[in-house]
Amino acid sequence: MPDKNLMHYIVVTGILVNREGKFLITKRADWEKAFPGKWTVPGGKLEILDYALKKKDTSSHWYNVLENVLKREIQEETDLEIKNIGYVTSMVYIRPDEIPCLIVSLFAELKDENSQIKLCNALTDYKWVSLEEAKNYDLIEGIYEELEILDGKLKTGKMGEWGKS
Repeated sequence: MPDKNLMHYIVVTGILVNREGKFLITKRADWEKAFPGKWTVPGGKLEILDYALKKKDTSSHWYNVLENVLKREIQEETDLEIKNIGYVTSMVYIRPDEIPCLIVSLFAELKDENSQIKLCNALTDYKWVSLEEAKNYDLIEGIYEELEILDGKLKTGKMGEWGKS
């Protein structure tokens, strides 16, 4: 068994932005262990198979691992394809089982604005919202501030840092 002090999950979340500048938020199922019934953005865990069986990009490395995880998770959770992936922020969350999760928040655009969303069974609803509209949803703590960071980048071209308003 690995040393529990070295164990952690790596999770990637994605804030999707449509051509109107609205953000996709999704509602977690009530049976989810972490944050049941809360609104969030799609994402999920890095798995060893996300890279281990793939050809390396150099003799020793795999590149774009987090970007590929995000593409897979967005596809699995919403049936959407994405492009133009960028960085927003990162954080660590300690799960109820005391395993830390490093969460890397990314953003992306839709490959096809006409694509229809088909949610997986772990998600029960979705909305495209402006930053102002996002205030009306019971978001997981910190998600609104991530939307603020991205909204600022989209409006000014500059990426701010996370800070709770």
